[in-house]
This record gives sequence, C-alpha cells and structure tokens, in this order.
Amino acid sequence: MKKLINGAEDVLAESLVGLAAAHPELRVDHANRIVYRAEPKPHGTVAILSGGGSGHEPLHAGYVGFGMLDAAVCGEIFTSPTPDQIALATKTVDTGAGVLHLVKNYTGDVMNFDMATELAGGIAVATVIIADDVAVEDSTYTAGRRGTGVTVLLEKIVGAAAEQGRDLAELAALARRVAGSGRSMGMALTSATLPASGKPNFDLGDAEIEVGVGIHGEPGRRRVPLGSAREIAAMLVEPILADYTFGGEPAVVMLNGMGATPLIELYVMFGEVSALLEKAGVRVARSLVGNYITSLDMAGCSVTVLRADDELLGLWDAPVSTPALRWGV
Repeated sequence: MKKLINGAEDVLAESLVGLAAAHPELRVDHANRIVYRAEPKPHGTVAILSGGGSGHEPLHAGYVGFGMLDAAVCGEIFTSPTPDQIALATKTVDTGAGVLHLVKNYTGDVMNFDMATELAGGIAVATVIIADDVAVEDSTYTAGRRGTGVTVLLEKIVGAAAEQGRDLAELAALARRVAGSGRSMGMALTSATLPASGKPNFDLGDAEIEVGVGIHGEPGRRRVPLGSAREIAAMLVEPILADYTFGGEPAVVMLNGMGATPLIELYVMFGEVSALLEKAGVRVARSLVGNYITSLDMAGCSVTVLRADDELLGLWDAPVSTPALRWGV
C-alpha cells in the first residue's frame, strides 16, 4: 500500500489540520471533528447540518460555507459520527430558527442523527433522509436504498434556499422534494484501500467491473467484463431512467469520480451519459463533472440525474462559496 500518510490511525485528524490550514474561512473543532463556517449565519436563520463517515471527500466538509452547509460532522473512515458529535454541532449552529439535518441513508448515520436530535436540548430539528441509489434496495450498511450523489445537489440547493431566509418547514419540504426527484447509479473499476487495513476493500479481477457498487464498496447488481465507456454509460443510465420518469423537464446531471479516475476519462463518460439522456428526452440543463462524493482511492464513477424546475435551477445557480464548490461570488 502506498499512501501519503504518517500513520493510519491519524489520517482523519491530520487531514482536518490540513483543511484548516488551507481554508481560513472555516473553523475546525479538532477535538470533536466538526467543521464549521468561521462566520456563522445571522441570528434567526435556519442552519443546515450534514455529516457521515470520512473517506468520501470533499463530502461533507468540503461543502461547508456560504450557500451550502453551516457545519459538517466527520466520522472515522467509513464510520458514522457519534450522536454526541452531531448533537454538539446542532447546538453550535442553531441561531434560534432550528436546524435541518441532511442524512444519507446508512443505518449508523440514520440512527445516530436520530439520537442526536433527542440530545439537542429542545432545538427544533427537521431531518431529511437521502436514498437515491437505484442499484439495490438493501445493502451491507442500509435498510432501503443507499444515499449517494443526490446528497451533493441537495446540499447546494437547500443551502441556497436557507440563505434566502426560508423557515425550517419550507426548507425541509424543499429538501424532501429534491431527495425524491433524483436518482444515482455507480460502478467500480477497482476497490478502495482503507489505510487501517492496507488492502483492497473487496476483490475485483483486472478484467471485471462492479456495476451498482456502493460508496463503501458494498456489492452492486452484478460483476461483468470491462467494456467500453459507451457500454458502461448505458449500464448506469438505463436503470436510472427505468426507475424514475424525468419527462421533458430540465435536469441537473453529475458525473462523479470515485476518487482515482482521471478527469479525462470522466469527461469521456459524461459525453456518453449526456448523449443517452438527450436521446431519452432528458434535457441536461446543468452539469457537474469531477470528484464530489468519493470512496477513497476507488477507480470508477457514478451518475446522478436530478429533475429540476425553474425554482431548483435558480437555487442551483445561486452564489456558493465552499472549498469544493464555488461560483457567483
């Protein structure tokens, strides 16, 4: 195993030290592994909080800032943050208008965010679960569908709405609408290698790919021989289109890298994906190509398609300033 680390047990802590050094617009609570905006929102504004296991960077800490999250709670690699961490973050970001928890559908995350709500001392909390992965209904870490790429788009759209001063009920309703309007599907060329184990998370032959893989390496729908980008794009797009009716509405489409696939290949894939979507009558109105929700050093990609009306597109286009997303500022 070749990694740019000092010790496997210190990867998260030392990564947060580097994050703080690179981004003075953030404030990092190193003891509790929580990343905050350095300048909190005005009093009476709803705060947006998310988090989960580390290893999926830039999710979630990379999306803390104006137009997105107020804080991100960092668990160990592929491990949910604790209820105490989440409760502390909730209390810290609340300005009196309540806190919206955005939670990917993994059993530990859902349970710990739920427990944290009870520990939050009477703060108004609304929770929205993200379960957009069409690959499987249940997996190693979940009851029901996994939460994947829609998380990024949801944090951006709802974060923009929070900056407008919308109340907690409005933001929760918007978040549920976005969560229900997007679908994702991923694939892996290689496994991720966890620093603590020093070996691949699962075995995958040199000429095989895993179709429908999860962001922790959970099994997908099937293993098939490696094909062309055009063939792989069809394996990802067709299940998405079969699962949800996008109609003639505009869509936000994300072609996401799993961590180790170069951008030149991701653009090849986006060309194939966008052609398939356009042929199916899905109008690609906005696009995002790059590493936005990763799985350490896994090679592969995922496709996320979000049906978006004019309101959602306007919120997508609204200014954002975070380490991983920045425009309009």
